[in-house]
Amino acid sequence: MILTHVEQTSSASTTRSMKHVFARQVEEVKTPKSDINAIILDYLTVAGYPNAAAKFSTEANLSPQQPSSAIQARQRIQTFIYRGEIENAIHAMNDLDPSILDEDEPLHFALLRLQLVELIRKSRPGGDIGPALEFAQTQLGPKAPRTPQFLEDLEKTMSLLVFDHDNLDPSLAALLQPGLRREVADKVNKAILERQQQRMDAAIRHLVQMRAWSEDVVRKEGKKDLPARIDLGLDGDDSDRHGGAENGTEPMNTT
Repeated sequence: MILTHVEQTSSASTTRSMKHVFARQVEEVKTPKSDINAIILDYLTVAGYPNAAAKFSTEANLSPQQPSSAIQARQRIQTFIYRGEIENAIHAMNDLDPSILDEDEPLHFALLRLQLVELIRKSRPGGDIGPALEFAQTQLGPKAPRTPQFLEDLEKTMSLLVFDHDNLDPSLAALLQPGLRREVADKVNKAILERQQQRMDAAIRHLVQMRAWSEDVVRKEGKKDLPARIDLGLDGDDSDRHGGAENGTEPMNTT
């Protein structure tokens, strides 16, 4: 038993000594729990997790950053978009604040284009493409000539009616992937937050970006000895796990 204890102690000591000096210095930094809690609540609020934000603010004894009703309204709209129910999302946005889409034409066009994608998705294979054509002509057609980007986006989307969806060019296939819904949902969330005079990005996103920038500067200067790789410790770094989320989103993209 004594020998085993000595071996374990020796092993733990060896593990510590093998760690890079930078890693040991990081472990010695003690971040106040209140700061961590504030960052967590900020992310839950900005990303649109009303139930989690309300529960966490109570448990952490923090004041809510936004009323639950405001977060729920954003969550409801995002959920519609993630489900491909774009018409419902547009109605909900207009109920919340009609001036957002009235004054943000690129965002309105992005939503309408996504609605067209969903109509095309429903019409293939072998379905009725009439509703998609009519929607494109009446809703997007008048707006497309206003900017070259609108026209290019509409033409690319209409190509989905021509080509087999099982053999699409990657740029076209991307329109049918969940990524487009996430992109539009993120734009909508930021637009609502901006109108409500709230920050459009969670603080943790800026912290991670600042940390990446700092590491890049230090490596270029070469004045500090850093490990070959510095893990962020977000979701295990090396894993690709995707758990369920209250607002239907995937883990935060920090780039």
